[in-house]
Amino acid sequence: MFSHIFTSVTDFERALTFYTAVMQALGLEQRFCDRERPWAGWHSAQKNRPFFVICTPNDQQPHHPGNGQMVAFAADTRAVVRAVHAAALAQGGVCAGLPGLRAQYHPHYYGACFRDPDGNKLAVACHADESRL
Repeated sequence: MFSHIFTSVTDFERALTFYTAVMQALGLEQRFCDRERPWAGWHSAQKNRPFFVICTPNDQQPHHPGNGQMVAFAADTRAVVRAVHAAALAQGGVCAGLPGLRAQYHPHYYGACFRDPDGNKLAVACHADESRL
């Protein structure tokens, strides 16, 4: 469905440190990083799209996190959800929802939410019935 998702940031180096830790906890690989531009992107282990990209705004205007917007990453297990949330907070992220079941979405939805240092809202979710893993 998606080709790529861009998330703008204010301080590229700070964001790169934050997202590198989050992506490592997710098991995602960095596809590119160009500090001159600046931008960096990650993709799944299968090396295909979609890409998740951080960058400073192309129009040179100030960054503004969108209200009501969120990017959610898929996790294979609940342990990965917890690890990603912990990595985000350790790198200066702010908790926007502790790891836990969200049965209002479906019986096996296990997720966590956080904001990056620029205020962008992110989530990580496991949809698996872990009793079957």
